[in-house]
Amino acid sequence: MHPSATADESAVGGAGSIIGAESRIERGARLAPYALVDSHCVVGERAIVGSHAVVHHHVTLGAGVQLGAHVVVHPFTTVGAGTVVGDHAVLGKPPRLRVGSAAASAEPLAGLWVGEDATIGAHAVVNAAAVVGDRTIVGDQSFVRERARIGADTVVGRGSTVDCDVVVGEHVSIQTDVYVTAHSVVEDHVFLGPGVLTTNDDRMGRRVLDADGEPDPAGIVLDGATIRRGARVGGRAVLVPGVEVGADAFVAAGAVVTRDVAPGRRVIGVPARDAGAVPDEDLLD
Repeated sequence: MHPSATADESAVGGAGSIIGAESRIERGARLAPYALVDSHCVVGERAIVGSHAVVHHHVTLGAGVQLGAHVVVHPFTTVGAGTVVGDHAVLGKPPRLRVGSAAASAEPLAGLWVGEDATIGAHAVVNAAAVVGDRTIVGDQSFVRERARIGADTVVGRGSTVDCDVVVGEHVSIQTDVYVTAHSVVEDHVFLGPGVLTTNDDRMGRRVLDADGEPDPAGIVLDGATIRRGARVGGRAVLVPGVEVGADAFVAAGAVVTRDVAPGRRVIGVPARDAGAVPDEDLLD
């Protein structure tokens, strides 16, 4: 332990654990063998840092947080009280983008913020500048990219991706292997079945050139899906760039949605076509 660090007398550090300069380990916290807590960190009361976990500088772990073995927490991440992080998860990862990527931002990225009583699954990766709400579950092997915002009481299923600059509301159910593309909006109480795929690039990667014939990242307009409150999208459905699925609408499994779906309507097929109204008993309100 660095001389400038402080640890409550009830805190426990396992063999080979390291505590960096000016970090604070609070009452009842426990560092497993070979855990590393870098400088200027706070490890809250009764928090557990798992074996071989690495907590980089300027990280705050709330009371009762549990980090599994080999978890990596990048700088300036905040993890709320009671959150559980599975083995080998990575929190606050800074993205590394190709030159000219449309996902790049001129603004520096803030730290990751994870709310209270959330669950981050084993091998999940949650990038810097994302927000994960209270009691939300990010499943095993899932990926949440930079600047994504996920509301409270939402589930992101195993192996699913929430891309950059996505807004996901509260009480949303995102099932296994879903891809929510960049610049999409998913409102409260939406259901996305297994394997749902959203897209945002009509040019499919073709470059836009400026007047001098050079690539122009600003010319690439990414337009994700908008899925309104209470809408349900069945397994393996595909939403093309820019479509809107209205409130309480129903998209059948395997449909390819090429145009907007009106609120409270059902669509089916390839391309998706209207199949009548959603029954009153299936409406959210």
